[in-house]
Amino acid sequence: VVEKTEKKALEVKEAVHVEVTEELDPELEALLQTEPLQGLTDAEVETRLAKFGKNEIPENKTNPLLKFLSYFLGAISYLLEVACILAGAFKDWIDFGILLFVLIVNACIGYFEEARAESALDALKNTLALKSRCWRNGKLVEVESSLLVPGDVIALRLGDIIPADCRLLGVGVTGETTEGTLQIDQSALTGESLPVQKAKGSTAYSSSIVKQGQMLAVVTKTGVNTYIGRAANLIAITTEEGHFQKVVNAIGNFLIIITVVMAVILFFVRVWAPGYDTTKSTGDRVQAALLEVLILTVAAIPVGLPTVLSVTMAVGASQLAKKKVIVKRLTAIEELASVSILCSDKTGTLTLNELTFDVPFLANKGSTNDDFVGSGVQYTDQDLLLTSFFASEPGAQDAIESAIRAAAQERVEILASRVEQDHNIPGYKVNNFIPFNPTSKYTEATVTDLETGKQFRCIKGAPQVIVRMVGGHDEAVRAVNDFAKRGLRALGVARTVDEAMTKFEMVGMISLLDPPRPDSAKTIEECNELGVGVKMITGDQQIIAKEVAHRLGMNRTILDAHKLIDDSLDEAAITERVQKADGFAQVIPEHKYKVVELLQRKGFLVGMTGDGVNDAPALKKANVGIAVQGCTDAARSAADIVLLASGLSTIVDGVKTSRAIFQRMRSYALYRISSTVHFLLFFFITIVVWGFSLPARLIILIAVLNDAATLVISVDNAKISVRPDKWRLGQLMFLSTLLGVLLMLISFAHFFTAWKAFGIPPIVDQIQDDGTIAKVNGGVLQTIMYLQISSCPHFVIFSTRLQTWFWESMPSWIFIFAIAATQVFAMFMSIYGVDVFEATAIGWPWGITVLCISTIMFMILDVVKVMVIRFWSFELTARLWPTPSRRAELARRKARQAVHDAIFVNVDKVRKVVALSQALDAWKLAEGKGAKAVASEAETVVVVDN
Repeated sequence: VVEKTEKKALEVKEAVHVEVTEELDPELEALLQTEPLQGLTDAEVETRLAKFGKNEIPENKTNPLLKFLSYFLGAISYLLEVACILAGAFKDWIDFGILLFVLIVNACIGYFEEARAESALDALKNTLALKSRCWRNGKLVEVESSLLVPGDVIALRLGDIIPADCRLLGVGVTGETTEGTLQIDQSALTGESLPVQKAKGSTAYSSSIVKQGQMLAVVTKTGVNTYIGRAANLIAITTEEGHFQKVVNAIGNFLIIITVVMAVILFFVRVWAPGYDTTKSTGDRVQAALLEVLILTVAAIPVGLPTVLSVTMAVGASQLAKKKVIVKRLTAIEELASVSILCSDKTGTLTLNELTFDVPFLANKGSTNDDFVGSGVQYTDQDLLLTSFFASEPGAQDAIESAIRAAAQERVEILASRVEQDHNIPGYKVNNFIPFNPTSKYTEATVTDLETGKQFRCIKGAPQVIVRMVGGHDEAVRAVNDFAKRGLRALGVARTVDEAMTKFEMVGMISLLDPPRPDSAKTIEECNELGVGVKMITGDQQIIAKEVAHRLGMNRTILDAHKLIDDSLDEAAITERVQKADGFAQVIPEHKYKVVELLQRKGFLVGMTGDGVNDAPALKKANVGIAVQGCTDAARSAADIVLLASGLSTIVDGVKTSRAIFQRMRSYALYRISSTVHFLLFFFITIVVWGFSLPARLIILIAVLNDAATLVISVDNAKISVRPDKWRLGQLMFLSTLLGVLLMLISFAHFFTAWKAFGIPPIVDQIQDDGTIAKVNGGVLQTIMYLQISSCPHFVIFSTRLQTWFWESMPSWIFIFAIAATQVFAMFMSIYGVDVFEATAIGWPWGITVLCISTIMFMILDVVKVMVIRFWSFELTARLWPTPSRRAELARRKARQAVHDAIFVNVDKVRKVVALSQALDAWKLAEGKGAKAVASEAETVVVVDN
């Protein structure tokens, strides 16, 4: 006797929503045991207000005047202020005006930049509810939300903005016990793509919105202790100096050190070692020395540097605005060019932020749990959608209902062809409709086919309920479990197939997903090609994040964000984990902030995209915060860049444009530093040794004309790099100094040639009004040196605009014209002389010769530039400046490279083995075919008819 064992039916495995929870302090927990329909008394409220404070985000306003004055502090500002004071003391009002203007402009820029943080905090405050319904003294009253305290019992209903973090009590507003749930939209806080169902004991967060249901809740946290309050606190404490400001300060400090050293030496030499002139008193010599120090200081300050860089970025911002990329902070353009990791929010940025119909499971007609084949004819997408449309509630605002109705109206022919998109269905009549309720967990419709007159019932609802009503269907259960593993939302659909309308048959399982935007995968691929790694960061569930990552062509290494807080690991190990991950799921604002912070500590420049309140702290912390289309006010206020077009595709345009701008800024910085070093060294030596310098007006003319002409670098053609740009300050300073020294040697070649070979002296005797003879600078040599110092460094910008040979990219015609025009002006002024600028005529031969030599010199210096950039490496700097940290970093890099080399060697060996194996297989296959052909020929029989 063979006993027949009954097959156990498969069970639907529902995806579990992982809620972010935290333990409450026992003392606080004791304060939450409030009687629901009594609430707190006025005395209890007063006590708790004194202890916990108001339910609002506090403001820490500083005095606007003191804040503005703080921007006059700093190394570069001090140098400008000293020069400004000296210029005023010597009544050099032109220099005084220029320096004072630069100081005020720099202070204004910094002042208005910092105002962004305050606007972000204000926007967060605006998301809080203003009034709340609360049980106090046994009565349900309306109170100011700012006066709520832990232990208050509040009423939550459809449409309410939740005023504080609270715990649901499972009690209706009027005191009745309920097993129901609240549907809460907390997407702006957590980034979850769907409203979540919360039952008794769950926490509802401040500023989230009640979408369905009503219930009492007890307040657990208020003010800065709430979920949104902690986000505001993170914004308030984020006051880091910008990357661009660090670069400008580094350049400024470099020039300041050189200037201060040279100015001190010059002052002491000119006062106590006066050289050729011993007739002046000590006071006169101090005054003359201070005037020369002023000249040297003005020469050292790159007055045009912030202006040229700001104009270059402003032009770039205008270009980006045409591509629907609005730049709120100009320096973000420079930082975007250097971003190597882009942390992107998922919902609404990488995805559409709307549920859509995905690939469904379709059952066969007549299929049962014992016979999945049935009639052998499969239901179609249209069958599934039409049946689900019958069982959909007209006008429902539920996201799932809306998604199914939209898909049906788009894909089902008889629905799409309707003139009016209402619930009337051509050829059918819905006789009765039963809406969804939490007990049955399905919707039902009774429908009449008007052509045949037959009636049938349609049901749509929770997969496990639909499977039970069709008598079991393991194939459908497997499909649902697969959907759950991939984070897809599933709904079962069935209909009756008998006249009594009691026997249900499985039609299929609908799968729903917030899908990636059509351009997201391509955008990520383009970012990777530009050397920018993309990491997905979402408050959604881990399985959903993995599915979206897979569809975007990303790897599926998505970490649960709670692993960022692991006491068993040190910061270096957690940072390594962050660096290797492709994304993070179930994050809260602190997690996003920490991801950005850890990557920045590792040396990466980080971009962050987002749209919700939960993204605001990370947007503020990132080097470049990018608020996407449809973002909240808090996100927009905290961001540096705002996208007006949907998705991330415009970011690629932004990266390319910013890299072009970066190349222009770096080329200008290289030119400006090298010309400043050249200016400082040449005049320091000539003043100390011979007392020779240029008139102050000619020095200002060089600075103003050359920097004004260089403004057109903002529209110059630029070569976009394929990797994130870096300033490489060590290389920049070394190359600038080297070019400056070489320019100084070229200037001295002109100086000595004019003096020694052509007899044009640097110092001449001049008869004064009183009949005495004074030593003064020779006007002809001054003008020759003016033309040389104006033209030679300026032509070098044709070399510094590229990191490769100068001829590999043609400059724009506007750029060529502007540079040429200033030098032609300088040449004619030098040839004919201009008394207003104290320029003495030098004639055509000197004018043409100096300009031609300057043109040739920039080509020679271009060779030096290319060689330095080509051979510059971290290994070289570690050997030239072998500090302990550099040596350790070099050893680490070599060890990592050795591991990579070993891996590549092994991979190469495997490839050879695979290739050899494939060749053998191909040879065997060919041999087998040849043997079959021979056998076939041998078996051929020729029949001869007798």
